[in-house]
Amino acid sequence: MNELPEFVRNFILHWGELGAKWGINRTVAQVHAFLFISEEPKNAEEICAVLGIARSNASNSLKELQNWGIVKVVHLPGDRRDHFASMADTYEMFRVIAEERKRREVDPALRMLRECSAQAEEAGNDDEQFAKGKIDEVHEFFETFCDFYDRMNKLPTKSAIKVLRMGDKVIKLLGL
Repeated sequence: MNELPEFVRNFILHWGELGAKWGINRTVAQVHAFLFISEEPKNAEEICAVLGIARSNASNSLKELQNWGIVKVVHLPGDRRDHFASMADTYEMFRVIAEERKRREVDPALRMLRECSAQAEEAGNDDEQFAKGKIDEVHEFFETFCDFYDRMNKLPTKSAIKVLRMGDKVIKLLGL
């Protein structure tokens, strides 16, 4: 990574740190960062050389990124090797990541909360009633969050950006 400009190296390293904090393998996040800021698709050998990672690590990272739907294989004329490119549109990329995280993490949690709420209908004593109330609160939060997410996700990107940028205006409108 030493041949990269310092700001590029810092971005890749920081993206890896963010990935690790979000539960993503650090190398997977670094490979993504490198591809995201690369103007041209890169082959696995280039990725290994620039990031200083093993070929097997690059291959596994690329497969994971393809499974997320944010990196695709690109074939270049006259070159038999696979090349890889990240989604170029930042907002669309985050939409895909959010959708995948929702599918992998939020949806199973919501299913579990629905099951717990249904099971808690038979709650009897005060401790069980208290626990049922707390589970119902979390369930309601998840349902509300998912409803908002689904509505935002249906908006065209330009409209979603406008809504996101309206934060202060909405707070003032609500008198908060």
